[in-house]
Amino acid sequence: MDLHALNIFKSVAEKGSISQAARDLNYAQSNITTKIQQLENDLQTTLFYRNNRGTTLTSKGKVLLTYAENIFNLIEETVKVMQDNQIPQGPLSIGSMETTAAVRLPSLLSKYHHEYPNVDLNLKTGPTQQNIQGVLHHELDGAFVAGPINHPELTQKTVIEEDLVLITDTVHPPLSSIKDIQTRTLLVFRSGCTYRAKLEQWLHDEGITPNKIMEFGTLEAILGCVSAGLGISMLPYSVIEMHLQAGTIRHHSIPNPYGKVETIFIYRKDTFIPTSLIKFMDMFCEERNAFKRPIPVQ
Repeated sequence: MDLHALNIFKSVAEKGSISQAARDLNYAQSNITTKIQQLENDLQTTLFYRNNRGTTLTSKGKVLLTYAENIFNLIEETVKVMQDNQIPQGPLSIGSMETTAAVRLPSLLSKYHHEYPNVDLNLKTGPTQQNIQGVLHHELDGAFVAGPINHPELTQKTVIEEDLVLITDTVHPPLSSIKDIQTRTLLVFRSGCTYRAKLEQWLHDEGITPNKIMEFGTLEAILGCVSAGLGISMLPYSVIEMHLQAGTIRHHSIPNPYGKVETIFIYRKDTFIPTSLIKFMDMFCEERNAFKRPIPVQ
């Protein structure tokens, strides 16, 4: 099979348009069309439905796309194996929840960068589900997510168990029950965030329907709006500790099982683990004790 034609097919499938694939690959549209037709002739099947809005994969095209992704991932892995000489170097993409990236990772990333300057370390933040998909689709080498995760293709290492707390503005009275917040607006990350899921599950179990939910894209936006009295949120204590010391917000304890969540590191079971990732995991395992901060009694 012509790998060049397969790569063109993959690009058209992902873009949903021959013209867009041609622009990205810097090819003439006619060349793209010819390569797709040759591939269809070789495989004796139709790979795309053509329409005015672009292209759509046929059932056979969807199957081929899965194989194409696996083929190119395997080629990329082969290159990594051949180039790996036990000296950490090359690209390393790590995913993380924004809360973990803000509090747990700065010192770790700084230490890693200084010890292994030849590694091109890239950190991408997002909710747990987004990071899981990133690892599964080979877009991330590993990721810090909320656990536990039960997936046959993933290995997980526990980093720390976080204490979750409710946070409000400083003038909010103490909470005697979760029902005390049912008229308040919930300030949360977008869907896929485990902290949000835990808060929504707790409210559901108590038969409470939130008055309003507002989604935010950054941690600082949530903290700022909580401090201003816009609503409440649920976050790890470690994330809001400095804001408590500054007197800008107030925290309220949460009962189990809603008040605990594991932060874990995940990576694929079935791929080669480069030295750069091995050293990264070794380093955060060494630093794990430094992550632990007890939550004070109110």
